[in-house]
Amino acid sequence: MSIFKIDGTLFKQMIVNGAVNLDNNSDRIDELNVFPVPDGDTGTNMKLTLNAGAKEIANLNSNSIAEVAKKLSRGLLMGARGNSGVILSQLFRGFANGVEGHDAADAVVFARALKKGVETAYKAVMKPVEGTILTVARESADEVNRFAGPELAFKDLISRLVNESKRSLQHTPELLPVLKEVGVVDSGGAGLVVIYEGFEKAINGEILKLNEFKEIKNTQSAQSQFKTEDITFGYCTEFIVQLDPERLKSNPFTEERLRNALSRIGDSLVVVQDEDIIKVHVHTNEPGVALNIAQKYGEFLKLKIENMREQHSSITGYEDTKEVTKEKEKKEYAIIAVCAGEGLANIFKEMGCDYIISGGQTMNPSTEDFIKAIKDANAKNILILPNNSNIIMAANQAADVTDGVNVKVVPTKTIPQGYSSLLIFNPTTDIESNFESMNEQINEVKSGQVTFAVRDTQFNGLEIHKDDYMGMFEKNIVVSKTGRLDVTLDLLDQMIDKNSEIVTIFYGDDVTEEEVENISEYIEANYEEVELEVLEGNQPVYSYIIAIE
Repeated sequence: MSIFKIDGTLFKQMIVNGAVNLDNNSDRIDELNVFPVPDGDTGTNMKLTLNAGAKEIANLNSNSIAEVAKKLSRGLLMGARGNSGVILSQLFRGFANGVEGHDAADAVVFARALKKGVETAYKAVMKPVEGTILTVARESADEVNRFAGPELAFKDLISRLVNESKRSLQHTPELLPVLKEVGVVDSGGAGLVVIYEGFEKAINGEILKLNEFKEIKNTQSAQSQFKTEDITFGYCTEFIVQLDPERLKSNPFTEERLRNALSRIGDSLVVVQDEDIIKVHVHTNEPGVALNIAQKYGEFLKLKIENMREQHSSITGYEDTKEVTKEKEKKEYAIIAVCAGEGLANIFKEMGCDYIISGGQTMNPSTEDFIKAIKDANAKNILILPNNSNIIMAANQAADVTDGVNVKVVPTKTIPQGYSSLLIFNPTTDIESNFESMNEQINEVKSGQVTFAVRDTQFNGLEIHKDDYMGMFEKNIVVSKTGRLDVTLDLLDQMIDKNSEIVTIFYGDDVTEEEVENISEYIEANYEEVELEVLEGNQPVYSYIIAIE
């Protein structure tokens, strides 16, 4: 029997199907990351974002598509991670506005709501770029709006939506040159296609189910016996690694060695070896560090990271887990910064940050993480330093929905920009003046990073081979070689010029003291005019982060 209207119940199943389908394909989407660095997380961000929305509507007892869409929008907003997650949340926020007042939507209402979602998402992005998820959403929405009619069956409408989104996705490399150069389609657009394919399965009666989307019974759970803030290590991190003989030459593997390294950053640790396969489970606050440690030995076959604090809050109700305490008097200023690595966290605290959100590459904080930080900071005026271009939108979204606090997001895209902006913060002036001066300061620092390639590719004519080290100057990969020290010195030569005065190097948890000393000696011998500062950052993923002013 053909379906001509979608009510809340069917729409909920479409969302669940989309979330399950995205979950099953998130690793493939992660691999579409343009840069071959070990932080391609678009699929993961979209998966976690949509999962948050699906869980939000799981127990909603309503058959109204308007009510379900509104509840979904709230869940996506709070769970949004990374740029792709924030854009996804905005697509469904606009969709919710489009179906407002409707208990059921016909093809015309549904198509118009998709277009409303596109308009909302474009407005949320400061500089929309074509050839991304925005293009796929826009072109597929335009197509179904041309095709929609009140008597059109949803099977035909959603089929058209899926087909046009696939066509648009395949065209993204023609709109965004960097995609064409690397030989991939846009990862965010690919995620949206997967969601729409889940919609189509639901319309055709193919229901996908995962345990986390089952209705939660109204009974007391084990989770209710403790508070969210009592969870010491927040991320349940599981992965399977296939040992790589080449990597083992420089990093010999034993279960004990891996277990000892991971035990320093978490608990509930299990390390099991079966021939050349290693299975690991650990609870940690630094999942990126755990992955970085393991990746020294081989390739991931499977990995899963879950935020146990969010899971606990979802099960018990966030507000119910908080003690009722007398409200403390708010201080005048607070600064919130995002960074990964104990050393970086300590550095930013010493520079005046009141609250550190653990995150960055591989694990982008959600909007809710920022909202919690704003609440816990307990200040009248708050400055946020995202320190990553993929986190700025989530921070801005949190600032927009927070009442009673003056929140400003300084758009720091790198650790060096955040570090430099703190140097000129003045607690005796107003927040507007601080925001303006810190915003100007981030343009005075140059940022560099050293990491390794996770696949063979080409970038700006540069041949890059898997496991080679790469030096990145701002947004560009400028050098790629087999030796990390060679890459770092080459990168420094390209970054330091006659106007350079201060070089600050944050070294990661995978480098040796001898290598750091060699770099220091090189700078002192070749660049006598610059002042050098070397700081222990302990950051994962990037062996070196370089700031030059």
